[in-house]
Amino acid sequence: MTMTLAVRCVRPLCTMVLMLILAAALPAAAATLDPASIGKAAGTEAKAQPDGVVKIGWSRSDVPVTVDGMRLSPAAGLGSWAAFAAMGNQAMVMGDTVVFQDEVDAAMDAAFAHGLQVTGLHNHFFYDRPKVYFMHIGGDGSPTQLAAGVKAVWDAIKAVRAAHPQPADGFGGPTPSPGAMNAGAIAKIVGHPAQVTDGVTKVTIGTEGQMRGQVVGASMGLTTWAAFSGSDQLAAVDGDFIMRAAEVRPVLQALRKAGVHVVALHNHMMGEEPGFYFTHFWGKGKAADLARGFRAALDAQAALDKY
Repeated sequence: MTMTLAVRCVRPLCTMVLMLILAAALPAAAATLDPASIGKAAGTEAKAQPDGVVKIGWSRSDVPVTVDGMRLSPAAGLGSWAAFAAMGNQAMVMGDTVVFQDEVDAAMDAAFAHGLQVTGLHNHFFYDRPKVYFMHIGGDGSPTQLAAGVKAVWDAIKAVRAAHPQPADGFGGPTPSPGAMNAGAIAKIVGHPAQVTDGVTKVTIGTEGQMRGQVVGASMGLTTWAAFSGSDQLAAVDGDFIMRAAEVRPVLQALRKAGVHVVALHNHMMGEEPGFYFTHFWGKGKAADLARGFRAALDAQAALDKY
């Protein structure tokens, strides 16, 4: 036996209930960003785009660049920019910043100091003089705070150029030369075995992921490693850090806090699970200090793995 329950409804009340149900079902309209306030915080003109995104830009015309022997106009790809999109009552920012090699440290440190993420660091050209790199940034929060963060990144770059109009051709300081290096001490600091080949002490740490249903690991390139060259008193370290997305910022910040230069940030694969990112680094100093910096980045990564 089927029973039907009839509900009598007073028309004004039904109408109100229906409106409330529809309002709850519809997505909330995104707030409209104010180009004037973003531009003021960024210290430059901000323009609203047809889709509601607000964008700022900075043409890198301060340093002449040649690519394959041709003088490149800033309009051909030497523009820094940041785009702001409404996200509820907040905003997200994405951007690309033109950096010369001696500007990367300052730009990255400023980004982290103002709550921004660094999401990529790589080249766009071959045979460019001076070498040009592109640092991608992102973040979410208050539109004006994000704009102030972008301004801080650009101001840090401008400060480097104000102090030295021409990009540097090296990090400076003495150059390491082959000498005695205590591989056991490095291994103890890092907490992983070290192998010595041709005078280079190398620590390699593997991880695992999946690609197309197949387990892939260290032998397929899923490794974090650091190679120490020179001597205990003056060494150079270069290497590669494999990270999941949430680990990128803590690892980069730990490397920078240790005075290690981040020289690249990108992916090596496509379709792997989870998605992995790789940062390459370079540093000079006492071998033990460099090993401690590397260990600090490992610890920052491990801290996230606990959750």
